[in-house]
Amino acid sequence: TLLPFLNLVAKGFSGESAVISGRVLFWPLDPTLKTYNYVLQGNTFFNAFKVSLLITLVGSVSAVVVTAMTAYPLSRSNFRGRKGFLYLWVFIMLFNGGMVPNYMLYRVLGLMDTMWCLMLPGLVSVYNMLLIKNYFETLPDSLEEAARIDGASNMRVLFQIVLPISLPMLATITLFYAVSYWNDYFTAMIYINTEEWYPLQLRLRELLIASQMLASMEATEDVMYAAYMQRVADLIKYGMIVISTLPVMILYPILQKYFVQGVMIGSLKG
Repeated sequence: TLLPFLNLVAKGFSGESAVISGRVLFWPLDPTLKTYNYVLQGNTFFNAFKVSLLITLVGSVSAVVVTAMTAYPLSRSNFRGRKGFLYLWVFIMLFNGGMVPNYMLYRVLGLMDTMWCLMLPGLVSVYNMLLIKNYFETLPDSLEEAARIDGASNMRVLFQIVLPISLPMLATITLFYAVSYWNDYFTAMIYINTEEWYPLQLRLRELLIASQMLASMEATEDVMYAAYMQRVADLIKYGMIVISTLPVMILYPILQKYFVQGVMIGSLKG
């Protein structure tokens, strides 16, 4: 997994002739920043980066809290109607209303062209909720019983006892949600019409399409120049991949020590 990414990074920092001739492997040749200057030019990139960062941070934190609040009662054996709610969640995971009903719903609720339409639909992932539920079921009942004796409410038990001892699972789910929010461009493409709320992935997609269209337009006039422009478009694509994956690569090592432990524990039913 590392070697292809190193190849992309090397090509992104290499000169056009070196990449076109196929001489670039894992180290940049004829180093240049032209590709990244093109991608980062203007204020549109930084505005899109801020939108994606805001959606990822606020959305991930909100999603983890809401998912944990959903999973906690479903993990309690004394919760009435527990199996019925679980069947309902599994049904929702397998079937949904579709794009058109969702579009009509967002329009009626006034969510179009707002950051909320990019965050609210992904607040609860059924898969992540089931992972957290299974993890909560492995916790000893004595912790909750001791808190009940001290007069703790359900919310206090969840936020002051259960969640603090569930950091491995919460870190894992946070990474899942963060990657999902960061990589999502399709939701914005459907529900966002104002460029002010374009996330980074959608902005990079438009930039890549524009460069490819330029290459196809030139193909009608000069085949050699069109091939050259296509390779320039490939260079832009390499730079986009590096820029869009860099934040996740920074976040992953921080949460890596919790990742395997959280997935393994959450995937087992106690």
